[in-house]
Amino acid sequence: MTNMVILFTGAELLVNQLLFPAQDDQKSNPNVFVVGSTLQRLLNGAEDVGLFKEFQDGTMRGFTYANRESFKDFNGDGEGFLSDAECQYIIKHGLDTLRAKNEQHVPGYPKLKLYPGKSVVRRLQSKGVLIQYFPLHNKEDLKRLSFSWYKKFKLSFQPLDDIRHYFGEGLALYFGFLEYFTFALVPMALIGIPYYLFDWEDYDKYVLFAVFNLVWSTVFLEVWKRCSATLAYGWGTLSRKKAFEEPRAGFHGALGFNPVTGREEPVYPSSKRQLRIYLVSVPFVLLCLYLSFYVMMVYFDMEFWAINTYHENPNIATSILLFVPSIIYAVVIEIMNLLYRCAAEFLTDWGEPEILLFNFVNCFASLFYIAFVMQNMVLLRQSLATLLITSQILNQVMEAFLPYWLQRRRNKKVHKRMRRLMGDKELPLLGQVQLETEMNTYLGTFDDYLEQFLLFGYVSLFSCVYPLAAVLVVLNNITEVYSDAFKMCHVFKRPFSEPAANIGVWQLAFETMSIIAVVTNCALIGLSPQVKAYFPESDTQLILIVVAIEHVLLAFKFILAFVIPDVPKHIQVKLAKLDFDSLEALKKRVSTHLHMLWKYSVLNKTKHILKP
Repeated sequence: MTNMVILFTGAELLVNQLLFPAQDDQKSNPNVFVVGSTLQRLLNGAEDVGLFKEFQDGTMRGFTYANRESFKDFNGDGEGFLSDAECQYIIKHGLDTLRAKNEQHVPGYPKLKLYPGKSVVRRLQSKGVLIQYFPLHNKEDLKRLSFSWYKKFKLSFQPLDDIRHYFGEGLALYFGFLEYFTFALVPMALIGIPYYLFDWEDYDKYVLFAVFNLVWSTVFLEVWKRCSATLAYGWGTLSRKKAFEEPRAGFHGALGFNPVTGREEPVYPSSKRQLRIYLVSVPFVLLCLYLSFYVMMVYFDMEFWAINTYHENPNIATSILLFVPSIIYAVVIEIMNLLYRCAAEFLTDWGEPEILLFNFVNCFASLFYIAFVMQNMVLLRQSLATLLITSQILNQVMEAFLPYWLQRRRNKKVHKRMRRLMGDKELPLLGQVQLETEMNTYLGTFDDYLEQFLLFGYVSLFSCVYPLAAVLVVLNNITEVYSDAFKMCHVFKRPFSEPAANIGVWQLAFETMSIIAVVTNCALIGLSPQVKAYFPESDTQLILIVVAIEHVLLAFKFILAFVIPDVPKHIQVKLAKLDFDSLEALKKRVSTHLHMLWKYSVLNKTKHILKP
């Protein structure tokens, strides 16, 4: 494995091999390397990856090693200047940018070729030579973060800066959004409780709440963009240019020229990609949607049977039976979402849009059918309440309690194995590596954002007929903060830091949902008996007026999005000042360069004149 060390040191990184006690089973003796870096290399790497840090004047500027003394908090040799997340991001960048210059094979693996321009680490990972690599938890920092984050119940904001220092901006932005979403739901929850209590028997008086719902869903997203920009600017990611992505691990194909990076990389012909989409992805999605609709119709058959049974013999048992079909359907929805996710990942690594579409249809199709085909607001309220409560209980069990229980069992097995191997020897780092190797791998924030997206849909689309929906989501998100924090600290391996300036495509997904919410709530208002009473003889006139109001509200929504700046004014000023300073610095460099050329030209001419 010496050659592996040479590969790593090619990135000027420090590598130390951990030696396990000898065992008869060679598979139980893995080659484990701890990769680190010198402070000098980290500071140079900070410039290479384009980190933004706070300057002495309070603005965020791209870090350069030459001007390091001009940055705030840079003291002495720079110890503590970079956060843990930034350090491990720089080290990972160094590993990911290791590339084979010439076509050769991996030492010790003559059949495993290294293609020119191909990432060495990703190649080793895709072929199973490199089983896994991950950043180790810092026990002291993790202990402090855990105490301030979730170990004590408090009605206060999360330590987002500490989360960002330890896990990086991508994860910190998710928890920032989760916190913001929870607080934004409080007004709707406070209004929803008395509205629900006073209108318990009257399911049709939901017009005012629907109007409030429309305004809330629009303002909610516009204000979040400003909050997101404020966080991203303070973390130095708002103006940072996104690095070009590497070809994903396991990607195979003929070598081609990337016109952007100027490198040779494996390419996949667009014709094959289109065939894969139309012959595999599209039929698969259509088949899953058909199964989803089929399950929905089975649910309605069960629902009608339960209602008829109750009407024939109303008692406590049959009244409880009314909720059984919805509970079973909610469980089936969660199972289908999970199976679809696994199938989509098996077929393609880029299945997020299809997963999002399937989850939306699977979760909301029955509610749309009840609301606009059956027009049964009593059943809509019951179904929404059952779906919300059941899905939240299942999510908490699947995301927190079950992984924690499994992790505890793994930890006990690892402790026993380490005691059997090492006896009385104290090898804390080796034991930590073994423990964290057995932990689950965090697959990113997609599932976490997806859960919040679906909850936002339940609230914005149909909470006017069930005002307690916001209350349930607030309670869910409060427990979600603690359960997600716990699993990030003690259930999952520490994920690699990912710089982020916003929540990415999820902003578009939430905005799309808010547009659907406008149409849905307007349609629900049109179905209200109070509104229908004003148009007893003309349904056409009612439809035209509802459509006109819907267009006005959509226009208002887009005007509001245009009027409210995505970036606060004081941050816009700082960004403009940074652009101005950069332009002035460029002009100064160009002027100095031209002056030196002119001086050199004049000097040469003078020498020529004075030459005898």
